[in-house]
Amino acid sequence: MCALWRKALLLFLVSHNLFVVHCFDSYEVPEEWMLLHIVGGQIGAGNYSYLRLNHEGKIILEMESPKGDADLYVSDATLHPSFDEYELQSTTCGRDVIVVPSYFQRPVGIGIYGHPSHMESEFEIKVYHDRTVQEDPFSEESYDPEERQTNQNKRHASQDAAQEEESILWTILIGILKLVLEILF
Repeated sequence: MCALWRKALLLFLVSHNLFVVHCFDSYEVPEEWMLLHIVGGQIGAGNYSYLRLNHEGKIILEMESPKGDADLYVSDATLHPSFDEYELQSTTCGRDVIVVPSYFQRPVGIGIYGHPSHMESEFEIKVYHDRTVQEDPFSEESYDPEERQTNQNKRHASQDAAQEEESILWTILIGILKLVLEILF
């Protein structure tokens, strides 16, 4: 009786493992997608690794994390996107996929973030070009270049204001230091 249960358990485990392996292998890439690059690497917890995307057209970024948990951040406004500054993100614990629209300004910044839950994460990014989409960037109704320029100007204005404030502080500090030096010498 015990041997029968062992065989049944063994059969169940083997069929379960085959099912799991089949589920992971069943993901197929559409024929219209052309593989451009495969980039792999390792990233420490809480750190970023940056890539630059120069290819035109609709691009699909597919990232797997075989070890740990790496997250993906994409921006056409900065080459160093982060979890604070990005246009597109994928922060799943499994397969991360981001579709970079063809109207994104090139170069596009790609940030890979090593999640702090793991000391080290491994990642592999596959970069695909979707050849089915032949979009005219001027016919894109949802893309408003004036609004985009206004948003970028606001970001740059806030950065300039912070730098100007810091510059004024340094000027005052240097003036006080000069005054103290004149009094002492």
